[in-house]
Amino acid sequence: MSDGPQRGRTEHAAGATPAIALERVALAPPSPGELAATTLRDGTRVCVGNADGQLFGVQDECTHSAFPLSEGTLLPGGVLQCSWHGARFDCRSGMALLEPAFEPLQRYEVREEKGAVLIGRIL
Repeated sequence: MSDGPQRGRTEHAAGATPAIALERVALAPPSPGELAATTLRDGTRVCVGNADGQLFGVQDECTHSAFPLSEGTLLPGGVLQCSWHGARFDCRSGMALLEPAFEPLQRYEVREEKGAVLIGRIL
């Protein structure tokens, strides 16, 4: 019997983040300060943005009233503002920063590889 990892099983060091399955989307990487929307294969809409050169992804729906966040504004410091009622979120953590929103946003891992955008859900 082997003491090594089994096939099909992923081993993680204590405190390590599990691997995220990434999906290539038909979207050009946004420029700093820009927001864009994309849809994953399962129909999930994701707001992708570039805050000071760092790509991020969050659900493309304000937790206050379901307005598309990709139609909002990316403010300095990585703050995402919904253009309908002014709710604000931290684009890196997804946390609600300003009422009328209280619930955080679902976050997504976003990477750029060779000009392609890859997205995976953070659990």
